[in-house]
Amino acid sequence: MDLEFDVVDLPETDHVREGQQAPGFTRPLVDDEYWEDVPLTELLEAPPVVLVFYPMDGSFPATYVWKEITDREWHKAATVVGVSISTPYAHKRLIEEEGLTEYRLYADPGNDVAEAYGVVHDLDGMAGVEEPRPAVFVLDGEGSVEYAWVAEEWPEFPPYDEVEGALASR
Repeated sequence: MDLEFDVVDLPETDHVREGQQAPGFTRPLVDDEYWEDVPLTELLEAPPVVLVFYPMDGSFPATYVWKEITDREWHKAATVVGVSISTPYAHKRLIEEEGLTEYRLYADPGNDVAEAYGVVHDLDGMAGVEEPRPAVFVLDGEGSVEYAWVAEEWPEFPPYDEVEGALASR
């Protein structure tokens, strides 16, 4: 098969692991109507919380990840939120275009949340430009990481069945 892109191994990362406390943060959280600054602790009131780190809105990987999550209806088992470097305006477009009415997206243009979680991905050939590498963290109501998956190559997509197994085993 002739891929139109190269698969690239990503360097090892010191990301947040299962059993560790997830770093807290406050960022603009966007839904299909508006956005406002919301701390992660507020979402933890309705556990489990699934944090989905994904590339910039509009990219094929971002669209594919959210289509798969929507088709699998993760919102029925958890509070599911995305985290990317995209702005609230770009998130609004993605929500509208992909029909993500059951999901909310954190805007993290500085990539600070990805840095705190240890999932920063430096874009090849673009000095100083980074985004989160694909990653999924399932958090309990106290903010403890119950499940963690972080991409080891680019592009790589979450193990959706594995995440669902983690949610079902709670």
